[in-house]
Amino acid sequence: MSQLLLFIKQRTLLAALFAFVGPYVACAVCFSAAAWSQPLPVKTLTAGMHVIQAEVASNDATRAKGLMHRKELAPNSGMLFVFEQPNVQCFWMRNTLIPLSIAFILDDGTIANIADMAPMTENSHCSVAPVRYTLEMEQGWFAKRGITAGKKISGIR
Repeated sequence: MSQLLLFIKQRTLLAALFAFVGPYVACAVCFSAAAWSQPLPVKTLTAGMHVIQAEVASNDATRAKGLMHRKELAPNSGMLFVFEQPNVQCFWMRNTLIPLSIAFILDDGTIANIADMAPMTENSHCSVAPVRYTLEMEQGWFAKRGITAGKKISGIR
């Protein structure tokens, strides 16, 4: 009887440990060193006559990392975030060193809204509508080129 009781206690302890640690182990896979160190694919986009070279973040790990810890962006370069389905998307700038502007983009490439984001902050910047894409560029990039909500970004698909 005591062996059965010991077995049940061990199984219960193991189940409790997995319930507590399991989500963290799964999350650790998302943030593995390989996901953080591999170069991202680059897509050429256009905004009117302006050409953009955008790294593509299309999975949980690359979207979570984003442009964190970078000290600079090349001219006309940014990051395109691709989501599985349209949703209201919100971004913050924890561990992001570069001031950025973010365009929230609908499925057809139309910019829903643009927000400026200060580095190293946790303020939320959200889309005004469900979007599938966002594009981060150096802060002021869109404004300097007269690119506003309602304009289109081509080459996303």
